[in-house]
Amino acid sequence: MAMFETLVQLFAAFAKIGFTSFGGTSMIPLIMDEMSSHGWMTDADLTNLIAIAEMTPGSLGVNAATFAGTKTAGMPGGVFAVLGVLSPTLTLTLLAAAFFQKFRTSRVMSYIMKIVKPVCIGMVLGVLVGLCRQTCITEAGGISLPGIAIGILCFVLLQKFKLSVPKVIGIAAVLGLVCFGVF
Repeated sequence: MAMFETLVQLFAAFAKIGFTSFGGTSMIPLIMDEMSSHGWMTDADLTNLIAIAEMTPGSLGVNAATFAGTKTAGMPGGVFAVLGVLSPTLTLTLLAAAFFQKFRTSRVMSYIMKIVKPVCIGMVLGVLVGLCRQTCITEAGGISLPGIAIGILCFVLLQKFKLSVPKVIGIAAVLGLVCFGVF
């Protein structure tokens, strides 16, 4: 029964962290407070938790929850802690989906989407223009022919040859490393 209580406490602690932080490094003080207030970790453990969570791939919150939960209650602790830290995202996504489903035929929602869609397209185009500027214009203000060629090649590979996005990203990365003198 003590193990079950610990698992529930881990879930609750990390759900609280997930709901009250903005992710990333904003979670660190909350994680440190929860771990030390429950007596689950020493100061040295907390330092290791932060170091390991920061240096491993993935989100800091999930990495920290995995490490803290596993250290506290083994594999089940890791699972409960991760489910706890992810529960806010899942909850808010399900609420948004339910809201969207309920009101998708609403006239008000139709008007909102007529505004949101162009704004999103504008944001994507803004990012595209910024990336093109960085890729196709040199620091001296000239035109980067390799950058333009790689961009055109990627477009052709995606549109004409229907290559998958990860493959095209890999090809572009290799060409960029070769063309810009990294090798």
